[in-house]
Amino acid sequence: MAVSTYSQAAVSALAAAMQDDPAIIALGEDIGRGGIFGQYRGLLERFGASRVIDTPISEATIVGAAVGMALTGMRPVVELRVVDFALCAMDEIVNQAAKNRYMFGGQGRVPVVLRMPIGIWSSSAAQHSQSLESWFAHIPGLVVITPSTPQDNHDLLRAAIACGDPVAYLEHKELWPIEGEILDTEALPIGRARTMRHGRDLTIVSWSRSVHDCAQACAELASQGIDAELIDLRTLWPWDRETVLASAARTGRLLIVHEAVQVAGFGAEIAATIAELAPEVRLARLGAMRIPVGYSPGLESQARLSVAAIVARALALAA
Repeated sequence: MAVSTYSQAAVSALAAAMQDDPAIIALGEDIGRGGIFGQYRGLLERFGASRVIDTPISEATIVGAAVGMALTGMRPVVELRVVDFALCAMDEIVNQAAKNRYMFGGQGRVPVVLRMPIGIWSSSAAQHSQSLESWFAHIPGLVVITPSTPQDNHDLLRAAIACGDPVAYLEHKELWPIEGEILDTEALPIGRARTMRHGRDLTIVSWSRSVHDCAQACAELASQGIDAELIDLRTLWPWDRETVLASAARTGRLLIVHEAVQVAGFGAEIAATIAELAPEVRLARLGAMRIPVGYSPGLESQARLSVAAIVARALALAA
């Protein structure tokens, strides 16, 4: 057991995978110097430039090359710096990586991990602060993972690399420095949520950075006599419907919280599923307003969810 940052946990997971399998390579902008968040630090020195490949600034080229590599038996880990830049490579992600296995009857597979950090990045404005996880969850053929802790970033990155299908691996831009214990655990299955806190009065479901705000909200709710259960979904596709349904059925109330814009966010998919399968459960969603993220602190704060907002929404639901 060791204490590690979210960033260091990713380096450790990728290094272990590369040590075990020479077919695993990393490619992307600035990874030779460790990546802009330190998530590749030391890998060039350890594995060399043939396996830790700095690329030109062309996201379409990066992902297109990775798809070709994957089809020839390699297992690329692609760095796209932030999810906002991945928009330049959507054809390669959506029409090539996600569709290949289906269109060619399983003759080819694309085991590529696409690391695309999501979320608000302080003082980085509208083109560097988006949460686009619902876009990727909508695409058949993609696995979508959203780790919220150092332990999960370690375990789920290893699971993503081992997965035989393309993975949208969505770390959060503001989680890199957080610290946590890393345990030597068995491989974490993709698609399994974690119940972070047990409660009886209502269930809160979230993922990525919002989980930490929800944990603070649960503590505040407890001081007001509301016992909330908190579930970190961890994987958006496949998502752990059984765990969420069981908890919501037991508490009778479900609040879904995410940093992404509430309109057409993944929370709507969860809410629709619960409404269809457990209509007796009271439902509520809480996401960001449908506005671009502003550069100034005042404007940026309008796009952020606050702990106070989560508490208020939970109290209204529990009333």
